[in-house]
Amino acid sequence: MTIVEAPPRARTRTRTNPFAGIGRRPLAAAALAVVVGISIAVILAPLLAPHPPLAQDLLHTLAGPSADHPLGTDDLGRDVLSRLLYGGQPTLAGVALAVLVYAVVGMSLGTLSGYLRGWTDRVIVAVLDVLLSVPAVIITLAVLAIFYQSNVAAMLTLGFFASAGLARIIRSSCIALREELFVDAARVSGLGPARIMARHILPRLTGQLLVPVFLFSGSALAIQTGLGFLGLATPAPAPSWGGMVGESAQIMQQNPYLLFVSGGVIGLMALSFGLVGDGLRDLEQDRRLGTGGRSRRPDPAAALHDAAEPSDTSSVGAVLAVCDYSIAFATAQGTREVVDSISFSVRPGEIFGLVGESGSGKTVTGLSLLGLLPPNGAVTSGSAWLSGTRISGLPERELRRIRGSQIALVSQEPMMALDPYFTIGSQLGEVIRRTSDVPGGKNAVRQRIRELLAGVHLPDPDDTASRYPHELSGGMLQRVVIAMALAGSPKVLIADEPTTALDVTVQAGILDLLRSLRDEHGMAIILITHDLGVVADSCDRAIVMEQGRIVEEGSVEDIFYRPQHAYTKKLIASTPSIARTEGRIA
Repeated sequence: MTIVEAPPRARTRTRTNPFAGIGRRPLAAAALAVVVGISIAVILAPLLAPHPPLAQDLLHTLAGPSADHPLGTDDLGRDVLSRLLYGGQPTLAGVALAVLVYAVVGMSLGTLSGYLRGWTDRVIVAVLDVLLSVPAVIITLAVLAIFYQSNVAAMLTLGFFASAGLARIIRSSCIALREELFVDAARVSGLGPARIMARHILPRLTGQLLVPVFLFSGSALAIQTGLGFLGLATPAPAPSWGGMVGESAQIMQQNPYLLFVSGGVIGLMALSFGLVGDGLRDLEQDRRLGTGGRSRRPDPAAALHDAAEPSDTSSVGAVLAVCDYSIAFATAQGTREVVDSISFSVRPGEIFGLVGESGSGKTVTGLSLLGLLPPNGAVTSGSAWLSGTRISGLPERELRRIRGSQIALVSQEPMMALDPYFTIGSQLGEVIRRTSDVPGGKNAVRQRIRELLAGVHLPDPDDTASRYPHELSGGMLQRVVIAMALAGSPKVLIADEPTTALDVTVQAGILDLLRSLRDEHGMAIILITHDLGVVADSCDRAIVMEQGRIVEEGSVEDIFYRPQHAYTKKLIASTPSIARTEGRIA
């Protein structure tokens, strides 16, 4: 079956609530509970504190914990718990102010720079470079020299200068979002830049904003308490966490306990901020993979039980055999099965078609045979065999040994398979050295590169090898990718939609090339396509897939002239037929 999308309401809730799923990460959830719990206790200090923060009891100085003083007293007999609760108010208020400035300025500058581009981007980037080059702590100390013991001035300055780092992160994300089709659609519909940024850009950046915000909160807390320790933020005798650490340091020889209490709260909060930030970052990554924080792979244990090689008649003599094969993905709504118990076999020298509409499971089947499923996907049952060797469930090290040398892939987008920073020859040479033993050093590799490029009918192989991918046409790039797949002389070649992005004449050339390679090398070719015309022109046998299941299998003649399943008949009926024309076109 195909992946079933969640109802719109559930999807919206998952996207707009960045904390959804944090309960499945115990460490991050515990850290968030610490941050929230201490913050609430500080806010409710007038209700929770057992004594006024400045009340002195000189008869009970440096007393240990008791019923009247749960955390003991300091050198003036003041209640430590009360001072911690009240001292957290200026400390956390300063952190909140710095974080607010950090988020607002960084988000605004990053969004304006990334979306508007042009001179706006150049000016803002120049400003950000200046802010990043200036030591924020030194500027904060200079501001405190002007605004003596002003916690507000210090935190405003810190948040403003630190926002440059956030602005760069947001700018990069905004540049990518600006090129999305939904932004183009909003622009075409007449929405202005301000409306697009507020309605379509900013909501999608919220999840990325919270991670650096929590990480910066820990840094801001450390700087704020450091200023308090130096007596530069909150004037004595008003309590603050940094000031309490400074007071405890003066009597550390008499009573080190107070230093552990005040410093422990600061360390616990700073550590908790960092753990929450790390947890949110992991959750954001899980959402991109579609796991919603769950296990990234479905349990593949069921696929490992059946280790027997297939022995049915159709698999005898097959170079590739797939038996009762199922694939599933972990999503935010649970495990979704996308391929359901399919079986087929491919014989040597055969062009075998995997046919179906988009989402039928054909491409993911091909990728799974090479162990190239995304992190949240896994083969959950069945097995795949290549020349009598089981390849499903193999560890990555063993899969690397067979990729390219026994089974290879021609991807749908050739530009995605080639690195734009290296020439065609250097990339081909890397594959040759990795997948085959070529004696003779560099000269032998160069000769092999010429042979491969000439074998896929590329003119002037030496000139092609010296070029970069962007210097070649789409048809030439597809031939280069086929040459890379042939470098290791594989037994099975998987061609995933090899002609989709090409014009008709180039398509015909690529298909002729695949047929000639099959005839010359005797390899089996699995042709993954939704184009029935390609199947009729090239394949010997084919299977038709619908929603992860095989609905029809047989020779191409049987499928086209004697289809049995209603889905196959609909596919054939929806394929444009070649129009009959009278006369000839010069």
